[in-house]
Amino acid sequence: MAGTLVRKGIDHLKSKEFREYLTSTHFWGPVANWGLPIAAINDMNKSPEIISGRMTFALTCYSLTFMRFAYKVQPRNWLLFACHLTNETAQIVQGCRLMKYK
Repeated sequence: MAGTLVRKGIDHLKSKEFREYLTSTHFWGPVANWGLPIAAINDMNKSPEIISGRMTFALTCYSLTFMRFAYKVQPRNWLLFACHLTNETAQIVQGCRLMKYK
């Protein structure tokens, strides 16, 4: 059973469809976007006095907008959706930290 799953996984990785996905904007766009949530998560260890309320609000709206886009576009871009969901969560945490600080 496990061998069959591994074989299917390897076959999928070797498929033309997967190679085309790796060279598309459906893959590289979200990969490039992961810098935003990584930076926000990294900033959670820093003092809340450096948090910009306006930028946090803007990034929250930006991620909500692109979460909707990633869901509506066909085929659905789940990697982009996950990226913006992570960023949305991180920005909300940052916003809460800012409100507690002030």
